Amino acid sequence: MEAPLTKRETRADRGLFGNKIYMRVYAAYAAAEFGDWFDMLAIQVLVGYRWQAGPLMLALIPVSLALPGIVLGSAAGVAADRLNKLKLMRLCNLLTAVLTAAVLLAPGMLWLLPLLALRSAVSALNVPAQQSLTRSIVREDQLLQAASLNGFVTQGSKIAGPLLGGLALAALSPAWCIALNACMRLLSYVLLLSIKNADTSGSTGADSDVRKKAGDQAADGDSLSARTMWKEGWSFIFRSRLLRNTMLFGLMGALSIQMVDFQFASLFRTLAPDREYLLGWLVSAAGAGAVLTIAAMNKVGRGAGYGLRLGGGYALIGAAIGGLGLLPPGVSLLPVLLLGLLMGAGNGMFMITFNYCLQKETPPHMTGRVFGIQSMVLNAAMIAAPLLGGTMVDLAGPRRIFASFGLVIAMIGAAGILLRRLLWPEGKEGREGGHKFQ
Repeated sequence: MEAPLTKRETRADRGLFGNKIYMRVYAAYAAAEFGDWFDMLAIQVLVGYRWQAGPLMLALIPVSLALPGIVLGSAAGVAADRLNKLKLMRLCNLLTAVLTAAVLLAPGMLWLLPLLALRSAVSALNVPAQQSLTRSIVREDQLLQAASLNGFVTQGSKIAGPLLGGLALAALSPAWCIALNACMRLLSYVLLLSIKNADTSGSTGADSDVRKKAGDQAADGDSLSARTMWKEGWSFIFRSRLLRNTMLFGLMGALSIQMVDFQFASLFRTLAPDREYLLGWLVSAAGAGAVLTIAAMNKVGRGAGYGLRLGGGYALIGAAIGGLGLLPPGVSLLPVLLLGLLMGAGNGMFMITFNYCLQKETPPHMTGRVFGIQSMVLNAAMIAAPLLGGTMVDLAGPRRIFASFGLVIAMIGAAGILLRRLLWPEGKEGREGGHKFQ
């Protein structure tokens, strides 16, 4: 059961920045995200440049990251809806810090992959808990702002993490970047530990009524079993045409993106074998593009529908990936930066809209399960796709594969835009509860 309220932080007359609990959760999330990107760049440089791993070995990294999410995704969502979200997030951050420290001792891929898988298993529990907690402590009219702020952290860390990571890698070793991630996770744990009481019982109005009924049911000893909650989550998604189409559309694009997502080291070894810092610049430019796009979306608000933003996001990502595949060996920095900005703009547009859609169209008591299922579905794309992509890169070369799948992703985005009224209907028939984005 969640801790009882002693002081309500989400009063109707208080803005999001006045919500002290949310701001502490936000700061903890920021620390964790920054550390993750610092860490991920170090691992890619370590494996791709220092260990000289081939495309197939690089493809095993996303597989090791995805397997725990597939196995634990739905269960993690149920746990987020049933357990104390703050305690769950604290435990996840502490365990992540320990496992990250263990990565420092990995002598090669055979040790690195299991450690990454264990760390990913912990993250599978953390993500739905964080999303569910955000849904509970933030008013519904502030959800888009909260999703945008979370996106700022995710994408902003792509700027600061790779830039500072690149500087650290130039002077030190990847181990220092990995150690920093462990420290940032400990900081995140301490920040969450400072939160004594959180309102995770939901908002006002209809949402509160739903949670009150759930609480009454639990008090009578008739609380739903984990298996029943898991089945209810899937049933809710299948009944909601809008959520179902959003997840299927996201999965189609993710399958294509994952074909090349962990092959950037292979591509840049071909384009610039003596300039490993270019990969960091690409990720930083992508982060900058995403931050600028998120800022624009937050300012404009909800003027465009789901289809334009989701489809447009994939179209931009596809154009950028295809453009990277067309770059010649010995390319200068400027084209890499421009394509990185374009890719980040598409990523920011898609991810903010995708997460907002799931939060907006899902009642608070179902949020953890829906995000857990979403995590499981998208992680499923990271099993066969990276292995197939690695095999294709090994046979045909990274430039040709990037150009081809960039075209595929752009076509998926264009189809989303053209079919937006069919996939994301504006009436009640497409959603549960009659929520509307337009």
